[in-house]
Parts: sequence; structure tokens; C-alpha cells
Amino acid sequence: MALCQVMPRHDEYTDDSLFKGRIRCMQHCSGYRFSLDAVLLANFISMRSAEKILDLGCGNGIIALILAYRWPSCQLTCLEIQPDLVKLARENVALNNWQERIRIVQGDLRQIDKSITAGQFDWVVSNPPYRKTGTGRMNIEPEQMVARHETLADVASVVKAAFWALKTRGRAAFIYPAIRGATVLYELKKQGLEPKKMQTVYSYPGSTARLLLIETVKGGGEELSILPPFYIYRAPEGDYSPEMAAFYRP
Repeated sequence: MALCQVMPRHDEYTDDSLFKGRIRCMQHCSGYRFSLDAVLLANFISMRSAEKILDLGCGNGIIALILAYRWPSCQLTCLEIQPDLVKLARENVALNNWQERIRIVQGDLRQIDKSITAGQFDWVVSNPPYRKTGTGRMNIEPEQMVARHETLADVASVVKAAFWALKTRGRAAFIYPAIRGATVLYELKKQGLEPKKMQTVYSYPGSTARLLLIETVKGGGEELSILPPFYIYRAPEGDYSPEMAAFYRP
């Protein structure tokens, strides 16, 4: 992890990397910065060759960068509402020389029809803002607040946008706090995205559930597979679990 540095245009960034430098990702020192959630989601899905993927609310583009690295034949479109993050995501795409594979679109997922054609994607992924407005500690930095709290997009609008963008039988994957699992599952079924695979994420063995990873199918039948629990750390204050550490290996 790099220290904050001042770039030529006088903005403060860190120049971070994954997979021993095979991916570089510029991030604002203050403002939105990707977390473990993005890494977990990007490694949760599996796909066939040459599939088209949409990332709803891409931030600085980290999920698209990981997917482009993991799946060399996929094509990615990323939708982001915040102009500064759109600019940064485009810079990250260029930094990794993936301009022909990753397209960054500025737009509001609540009005997805203005920027994305319906029914064209095999996959939708989203690490959306998932804290209700007015709950928890509101971040005073606007970029982080929009990324973490439902100021511009709630569960229903994210699911609706995913449904719009997917082909029939296309798949969508989301990550949400475990405590909001009932709300998420309700909205998914209500709007026609049938949950097919779910995994509970824990900080370490013996801790309470922290996150849910959910894969859905547009127009799918009722059949849900519950995967074994996933642990981020071996123990409190411990190292990453072998499974989590594997997500960072080239």
C-alpha cells in the first residue's frame, strides 16, 4: 500500500497494486477507497468465456480490474454516478492497458435506461451502498458517503437496475451485510432475480456473520444452494485465512 502522494494535477492519490503488481489501482487518499467487499465479490463469481459483465456503481473500477485479470476473455461495462470516480476509473483502465475490454459509463443506476441498453449482459455485479441513510456513522466526506450509504441508490433500485440490464437467464451477484439479508432476498424475489447461490462471510471462526454473497438468475427457478461459510481471518488479530489469502495471489 503506497503512501499518499501528490500527482502532477495536485490531487492526492495512492498507487496500490494487487497480484504482486499485475494490477495497479489509483485511489483517492480521502474519499472512496475499495475494501475487502470488492475483493470477495470479484472472486465469488465464475463465468464462461467471452461473457459481458456490468458493474453497477463501480467506484474506482477495482472489481472490473480484478475480473479482467481473472477472466481474460470477458468484456466489462462499469456504471458510476460520481464524476471524480468516473475519471479515476478511466485512468485505472488506461493504467492497466484494458481500454479495449473495460468501458466506464457515467450514469445513475436509478435511470439506467438512459445509459445502458436493456437485456444485453450475461452478468451484473454490484458492491452497492448498503447502509440506510441516517443509520450508523455518516461519513462527512461526500464521495465515501455516496459509496457507503443509500443516499442515491437503495436495495430496490440496485436490483431493478440489474434486472433491466441482464439477458433472460443472466446472472447477478451482490454483496450485502448479513443483517440486511431478509431485505435483500425479499427484493430479489420480488423483482424477478431468483437467488441460486449464497455464502455467509465471517471475520473469523466463532464470530457473528458479517456479509452475504448472493448469486441470482433472471427468471430462474426456485433452488438455492448454501455454500460453506467463508472466513476472512484465521482468528481475531490473526492472518488472512488460506481462502482469503488465495484471492490476492497471481
